[in-house]
Order: sequence, then structure tokens, then C-alpha cells
Amino acid sequence: MTLVLIAGGTADAGIRKSASYAVAAEAADAGGQRTASANYSNDGSVGGVAGVVTAAASEGTVKNGYIGQLYEVTALRLAASPVVLEEGGVSQLRAWLLLDDDTRIDLAGSEVTWGVQAGPLAGVGAEGLARAARVYADAAATVVGSYGGNSGTVDLSIVNVSTDDFGTYAADGIDDAWQVQYFGVSNPEGVPGADPDYDGQTNLFEFTAGLVPVDGASRFGCRVEEVAGDPTRKRIVFGPWFANRTYRVFSSEVLVGGSWSEIADGVVSDEGNERVVVDVNADAPARFYRVQILKP
Repeated sequence: MTLVLIAGGTADAGIRKSASYAVAAEAADAGGQRTASANYSNDGSVGGVAGVVTAAASEGTVKNGYIGQLYEVTALRLAASPVVLEEGGVSQLRAWLLLDDDTRIDLAGSEVTWGVQAGPLAGVGAEGLARAARVYADAAATVVGSYGGNSGTVDLSIVNVSTDDFGTYAADGIDDAWQVQYFGVSNPEGVPGADPDYDGQTNLFEFTAGLVPVDGASRFGCRVEEVAGDPTRKRIVFGPWFANRTYRVFSSEVLVGGSWSEIADGVVSDEGNERVVVDVNADAPARFYRVQILKP
């Protein structure tokens, strides 16, 4: 690297001092001849320091006319990889200082103080590794980092992968989002066997049937009706029915200990929010019916 120094006055070989520093000259001016030291060579002139100076290359950037280079930090910036992660997954955080000349200084993860500002994060390790908690639905989270009086944030998106793995509602056969919707987080009334609206139907049944578990009027009903003028047929009426459920009707001539057969040749029709299946072979002295509800 070659740079030109222009300085007024003279430079003698004596020590130069101030309140902050002292500079000992490595070589005196050679009266216009070439002079050198371990770090530089100077083709100078009598009476001052002027000419061409050749210095060894360094890792830093030298600004001509300055003894040292100063900078000012304008912001702390954060980034994450990935920014979208599955529940229980991890994301590596990065941080850097943005300087007033738009350059940057990268920081190690251990140099930054990390924290969870908002959202379902299990925590952030000392090296900047953020771990997502289990969620009942897709959610957003925000990580905050601070260094040297500066702070910044980075947003993450947590993707719900399993529908039945959240907190006390995990692995109970009911979608977590459904339980949180009606009961909030970790409510004992939200467990499968509970009947908080006292309608005789459990939360698990009402979830499967598409009902509202906190409304006693929202319940599934089934009844058997005669077909006028035809004693060999019966109408099995049930509801409410929903298009996103599958309904199968079974019959048996013995209530306990018998075998149940699906009515495959029944006539099916819908009357408002009720579905009707006509059993065309209902001529036995006794016949019992069962409705099965399947949720996709």
C-alpha cells in the first residue's frame, strides 16, 4: 500500500509527548535522502516530513490524515436461520453492530444477551440458539438481544405440526386448538371425559360430533319412528349432521351380546339439520339401532 503524507513543521528525532501519548521517532530525517525503519521507508526533505511513504500492508483500513480510526455504533441488528420453524425445533440467531459508515462488526452469539420478548419459545441458549415450544396453532414469537447498551429484535414463526401434543391436552384424542378455543389453556374441564355443560355427552363425543361443549342445547340426538302404512320399515332420525362427518347406522335384534350389522341398503335423506335413514328390513319382533360418527 502506498500513501502520501503531508505535514507541516519539522520532525526531529526526539520524543514527542502529550497528555495522552508519547511518540519516539524511529529515524531522523535524512536531509532529503532516503531513510527507513522496520515499518516504513521515507524519501524525505530537509526541514519537514514530506514525500512518499511506503508502509507494510495491514489488516486494518487506514484513513489518510488520522492517527486512529473511530466509529460510532448506530444499531444492533439480529437475524435468524430459519425464521420459520416447527414446534419443538431450533433456530440459530446471529447479531452484528451496524456502524455509522454502513459497515458492520459481527458478534459471536455468546457476546449477546438473549431473551424472549413474546411468543411460544422455550428459551434462547447462551450461544444464540432459540428453541420453539409446543403450540396448539401456528404462532409468532419475538427474540430480543442486547449488547453494549444497544438492543434489537428478530421475529420467528412457529408452525403447529401435531394437533394433539400441547400441554395437559396432549395425546388425549381431541385437537388442542378445539380445547383451547372452548376451555383455555390447561383447564381440567377440557379433558375428554368431562361434561361441563351437563348434557350427558362428553367432550370427546362432542368434539367428534361437531358440537359445542359448553352449550347444553348443543347435543346429538337420535330417535326411531314408524313408517305410516308399512310396519316392515323404520325411520332412524338423528342430528345435527355435518357435511364434514361420516355417519353409519347399525342394527341388531339383540341389545346385549348380539352382533351389529350396518344398514347398507337404507334410504337416506336430509331434513334440515337432521338426517333420516330408512331401514327397509325392520320386520323383526325387536330391533335396536346404533349411529356411528366418524370425524376425518
